[in-house]
Amino acid sequence: MKFCTALCNRHDMTPTYFLDSFLCFVCCLAISGSPLLSAQETKTERPWLDKSAPLDQRVDSLLAEMALEEKVGQLTQSNGIGGEATGNTKNLVADSALYELIRSGQLGSILNEINVTTVNEFQRLAVEESRLGIPLIIGRDVIHGFRTIFPLPLGQAATWNPEMVEQACAIAAREARSAGVGWTFAPMVDIARDPRWGRIAESFGEDPYLASSLSAASVRGYQGDDLSNSDSIAACVKHFAGYGAAEGGRDYNATMISPSTMRNVYLPPFQAAVDAGVATLMCGFHDVNGIPMSVHKQLLSNVLRGEWGFEGFVVSDWDSIFETIEHGSSKDERAAALAAAQAGVNMEMSSPCYRKNLTELVTSGQVSETTVDELVKPILRVKFQLGLFEQPYTEPDAAKILLSQEHLDAARKVARQSVVMLKNESSVLPLDKTILKKIAIIGPLADAKRDQLGTWIPDGKEADSQTPLAAIRESAKNNEIEVLYASGLVDDLDRSTQGFAEAVATAEQADIVVLIVGERANISGEARSRATLDLPGAQNELVSTLAKVGKPIILIVQAGRPLTIGKQIEAVDAVLYSFHAGTMAGPALADLLWGIESPSGKLPVTFPKSVGQIPLYYNHVNTGRPPRPYDFAKDKRVDDDFDVELGYNSNYIDVGPYPLFPFGYGLSYSTFTYGDVELSATKLRSGEILAVRVPVSNSGKVAADEIVQLYVRDLVGSLTRPVRELKGFRRIQLEPGETSVVEFALPVSDLGFFNNDEERVLEPGEYEIFVGGSSLAPKVGTLEIVE
Repeated sequence: MKFCTALCNRHDMTPTYFLDSFLCFVCCLAISGSPLLSAQETKTERPWLDKSAPLDQRVDSLLAEMALEEKVGQLTQSNGIGGEATGNTKNLVADSALYELIRSGQLGSILNEINVTTVNEFQRLAVEESRLGIPLIIGRDVIHGFRTIFPLPLGQAATWNPEMVEQACAIAAREARSAGVGWTFAPMVDIARDPRWGRIAESFGEDPYLASSLSAASVRGYQGDDLSNSDSIAACVKHFAGYGAAEGGRDYNATMISPSTMRNVYLPPFQAAVDAGVATLMCGFHDVNGIPMSVHKQLLSNVLRGEWGFEGFVVSDWDSIFETIEHGSSKDERAAALAAAQAGVNMEMSSPCYRKNLTELVTSGQVSETTVDELVKPILRVKFQLGLFEQPYTEPDAAKILLSQEHLDAARKVARQSVVMLKNESSVLPLDKTILKKIAIIGPLADAKRDQLGTWIPDGKEADSQTPLAAIRESAKNNEIEVLYASGLVDDLDRSTQGFAEAVATAEQADIVVLIVGERANISGEARSRATLDLPGAQNELVSTLAKVGKPIILIVQAGRPLTIGKQIEAVDAVLYSFHAGTMAGPALADLLWGIESPSGKLPVTFPKSVGQIPLYYNHVNTGRPPRPYDFAKDKRVDDDFDVELGYNSNYIDVGPYPLFPFGYGLSYSTFTYGDVELSATKLRSGEILAVRVPVSNSGKVAADEIVQLYVRDLVGSLTRPVRELKGFRRIQLEPGETSVVEFALPVSDLGFFNNDEERVLEPGEYEIFVGGSSLAPKVGTLEIVE
């Protein structure tokens, strides 16, 4: 009210205030964004509102005015009251307890509120009715799009295209900010080596180099060049750290990670995000070697802030500080608050341990107020960087940008690049429009609008989805090709075979069958771990039944994780794998089927033949008795017979030790020829750079993209080293017959690693170099590192 009265008096208007209709806010917008106070008042009464002052000075001047209770309030986050993003006439339902926390300056953030009217009312309470007028930061899970849904992060990783990932995140940020959201709990950069873990869908896969590249790209996309821009939101890299190593792939479970593995595998994507300037970070639910992450001082304080110089703030995961009691790490809420504060968690999500206990912990001398100050400062800094003190409100009509054609076109392009072709027997793809008369579209996911969006889409709408069935029908229409349809199953979990007869009859009428199967959206993601990775329901039986019809079958799999589909792949002619590809999944898949664009995705994670092989990842160590050398072309058996004559090596006796498909694998409608690789040196020292040059030619008949991959192997180390490690990749587009010389600059320092004393070392010795189109790339040379 103070703000409104000041504005009205300054402009000779009568102060008017109507909460329900929100006329006050609209009035304020009409007055050209007039400041809360005059420039002179800003500098004298509230110097932190002086935008020209240095950032740290603004933070310090505000902190000096804050009471202890207000400081603790900034460390507290509460859930919102719900509501759609649109609907500026929503009737606000007063939540007296929440409102009073805001008015009294004892709340720093609200999550899960995207109704613009409600968000603006929350901000009005904070800015105009609290003592110091500190705005709230509004958080939301914007994981792979806001309203325009892009492929799952695992699908985005399959593009191997940081520029496209950055663009997708920038569009998500633009749409989210239009609803008042200033902060997303993304990207998730946990290294995921276990497809049983449901949250592999949110990850960038199993490799630290690829995940680090995409982690930094996501941060740049969400945050842009300036957080205060209306197109930018604060990113929150999560879940620090090692969450993807949860035992058995069971969500929220314990992890046991050696110091060297934590440093070499799980931490690099987080450090890449910090180096890219990420504003916030979330600690995980899990424990690491017996210490819950919400109270893990070594990682949160010593590594994150001490070594890496992280200046943003750390938020707990939902209730995770409180849950240290269930872990058996904290006796009660008071002990949990004490441990988390001492570890360096700045903001508590949802649970009230800080709000109820931190003030008393300070007055009793167990926590110094200086410690609280150091927790508050980064939160204030991010709020200043977001420009919330200058513009806390969101324009009610900003949401008009949702689902713009520009956004949909970008989603379609990312979706196309995210699809991985795993098989194309006899070049059955792309479809030939000149000879086809009838196409049968069969399967429970052919027209499943909600399921193609994938997990974690709180603001995505089923009605926005363009499905494969609809897109194929539309694209076939102009070529006078008849599209037949039968679902075969009611949905992906259906175990009944009653619909098989119709599916078979439909297939028999067609020239070719496009069979679309997979996982529904809600069996991947958080708390969606699976003990088996087969196609659910009776989908396996549907594939085998249709295979007996004798028509060419193109299998499209839409899923949130790798599935064990070896038998199904053997039964069909071609396979396109789509990690839930979002709003524009249908048009993207249609584009690939018709050859408008060639598939170019590469697997960001290894596909096992059997659940019993897990964990299975390409960058494993060799062991003293490794299995036979890997020949992927010859090792495609799925149902191996028992073989007890393999010798005393690291083998299974009932299935081969190698994957169904390796990391980095993916086919194209074209073929690529790699020429002789040139290395700039055979011996180098620390501080020098190895240049790698390789000519790559499109030896096929269509324009296509290839992802050229560079791997190394340290042959002898003080710790056993991975058999291969990705150290570079380039996406190139080539016309038929075109050759491009791809160059990599590999710093010798990138060949170093952390030992179990957590020291980074670069050891002299031999390193093998591999270049090609997957993690099975051939050896092209050897480099010796000398002292």
